[in-house]
Amino acid sequence: MAARLPAGPGRRGGELEALFLLLLWFAAVDGAASPEPPPKCEELRLGQYMCDEPKIDNSTQEPMNCTNHTAYVQCLPAPNITCRDYLGIEKVFTGQEVGFYKPIACRNVNGYSYKVAVALSLFLGWLGADRFYLGYPALGLLKFCTVGFCGIGSLIDFILISMQIVGPSDGSSYIIDYYGARLTRLTITNTTFRKMQTYP
Repeated sequence: MAARLPAGPGRRGGELEALFLLLLWFAAVDGAASPEPPPKCEELRLGQYMCDEPKIDNSTQEPMNCTNHTAYVQCLPAPNITCRDYLGIEKVFTGQEVGFYKPIACRNVNGYSYKVAVALSLFLGWLGADRFYLGYPALGLLKFCTVGFCGIGSLIDFILISMQIVGPSDGSSYIIDYYGARLTRLTITNTTFRKMQTYP
């Protein structure tokens, strides 16, 4: 008959150690069996992809296919980058294939040229031509009848139109060269992130 070892603290410690090693082995096998899937191509970091320049429509000076203030440009992941493309297919890219389409902001334009509005305001503002052109016929008629509010209204309108504060009456934006001098209005809404200011 084989002698039984008495149950004691030494034997129990060995069983716990064996159980611990078994759990570590299962965790290592499970981790090796299910590798983490590659990221979506949209989640790549800067430098891991290159996006094309947007194609500009000559008549609107905005990116082509601009809808709802958004246009898309194609982006190419760098060579030897593995990610899931816009169709969800995992592949290793060579730098020539489209990985995803990046949204870029564009503006709603409706045929009102910034250059024409400034020129009308400068040369014929005292007749109200700038306000007629932008779709404000009542103000244009008032400026015409008062000779541009004795010149003061013409000067004020020239400044407001030049600074792009006064725009077309339909709410659209001016047609301005895509790489020209555009102003962007900054606004604060309820979704604006506000950083708490700390004082020393």
